[in-house]
Amino acid sequence: MSIQKRLLLYLLVGAPLVWLLAGLVSIRFARHEVDELFDTELIRLARQVQVTLALPAAERGAPLPMPPASAASGEADVRDLAIAVWARDGRLLLADREGVSLPYRPETAGFVDLAIAGELWRIYYLQSFDGDWLVAAGQKAHEREELALDVTLGQALPWLATLPLLLLVMALSVRSALRPLRQLRRDLAARQPQALQPVPLADAPAELQPLLDALNALFARIGALFEAERRFTDDAAHELRTPLAVLRAQWDVLRRARPGTERDEAEAKMTRGLARLDRLVAQLLALSRVESGGSVLAKQPVDWAALVEQVMNDCLPLAERRRIELECDWAQPAGREPLPLHGDAALLAVLLRNLLDNALRYAPQGSTVTLRFDERSLEVENDAEPLSDEQLARLGERFYRPEGQDEIGSGLGLSIVRRIAALHGLDLRFERRDGGRGLRVRVGA
Repeated sequence: MSIQKRLLLYLLVGAPLVWLLAGLVSIRFARHEVDELFDTELIRLARQVQVTLALPAAERGAPLPMPPASAASGEADVRDLAIAVWARDGRLLLADREGVSLPYRPETAGFVDLAIAGELWRIYYLQSFDGDWLVAAGQKAHEREELALDVTLGQALPWLATLPLLLLVMALSVRSALRPLRQLRRDLAARQPQALQPVPLADAPAELQPLLDALNALFARIGALFEAERRFTDDAAHELRTPLAVLRAQWDVLRRARPGTERDEAEAKMTRGLARLDRLVAQLLALSRVESGGSVLAKQPVDWAALVEQVMNDCLPLAERRRIELECDWAQPAGREPLPLHGDAALLAVLLRNLLDNALRYAPQGSTVTLRFDERSLEVENDAEPLSDEQLARLGERFYRPEGQDEIGSGLGLSIVRRIAALHGLDLRFERRDGGRGLRVRVGA
C-alpha cells in the first residue's frame, strides 16, 4: 500500500472516530453543565419557598394548592417540575399537582435520585431552621438529558454537515503534500543508467532531505565505483598490450629460429613472457574481485599461526631459488595474541603472500626476509636497495613499479595489499629500515 493510500485511510477513518469521541466528551460536558444549572435552580426554588412561605399557626386540614399553569408560562413544561412542603408531623402543607407524588423523607437533606411512577426524578430536600417544615423541589431527569443532547447536537450538526467537506479537503491536502514524492519518482524513472548526478535539494521538503542526501551519497559511491572500473579497464588494457606484443614478437622469432642457442634463448624469453602474463592476469583478477566487493568479507577470528605456515610454504620455492632465508618473529609478550583481528582468512592470506612474494623478489640473494608480529601490527622487512622519498610515496599505486627492476611484476601486488588492509580497517605504511638500507612494510591499526 502506498504512503498516500495509508495516509488517506488513517485520516478518513481516524477523523470521524476523533469527531465521534469529541462529541461524546461534549455531551458529557454539556450534561455536567446542565446538571449544575438545574441543581442550582432547584436549590434556589426550595430556598425561595422556604423564605416566602407564610402559613397560619393553626393547623390546616388540607394542603394548600398551587395555582395551575397558564399561558404566561411560555414554553416551560411545569409538569416536569414538582414542589411540596410538609409539617413536622408529616402532613402535606403545600404542593402542586406533581408535588403530591413526592415522598416525605424527614431524614433526607440535599439531592436524591428517585424513581416515581416509572420515571426518574432528581429531588432536593431542604429542612427549615427550626424543623417545623420540610421543602422538596424536584425535576424529571429526562428534561436534563434532553437539554444536554439538544445543546450538543445544536453544535455538532453543523460540524457533521461539514465533515464530508473536511475529509475531501484532507484527501486533497495529502495528495498535494505528496506531490514532491511523485515528482521525484518521475525524475528518477526518466534518468539514464549512467546519469549519476546528485538530485537537487533546494526545493525538496525537509522530510525528504535525509532520503535525498542518502540517495546522492549512493550515486556518488556508484559513480566512484564506475570510475574505478573504468580506470581498471583502461590500465588493464594498457598493461596487457605490452606483454602480448612481446609474446607475439617472441613467437615470430621462435618460429624462424633454427635449433640451437638462438631457439633456446627465444624459448626462454617466451617462457618468461608467459609467466609474466600469467602473473599479471592473476593479479588483475584478484584486484578486480577485491575492489568490486566480489569477495565477501567474513568476520571470523584470525589464526595468524596457521596463515603464516600456509603462506610460507607457498613462498618457500621462491625463497630457495633465490637462497633467501625466511624468518617469522612473534614479538608480542607471552600470553598476548599477535594482532587480534576478526576478518577474512582467505583475503589475509593473499595479503601475506603478496607481501612476502614482493619482499623475496626484490631482496638481494642470500639475504633474509623477516615477518614480524606484535600486538598491533605485522611487518615485513628485507635488505632491498633504498628507495627515494618519491618512490616510497608511490608504492602501492596500481601498476607502479620503481625503475630498474629486473623481476617479473605488474605493480599490482601492493595495490591488492592496500585494498585488503583497508577492508579490514588497517593501514599500510612503507618506510626505510633503521640504518637506511632495506624496506619495511607495516600493516596495522
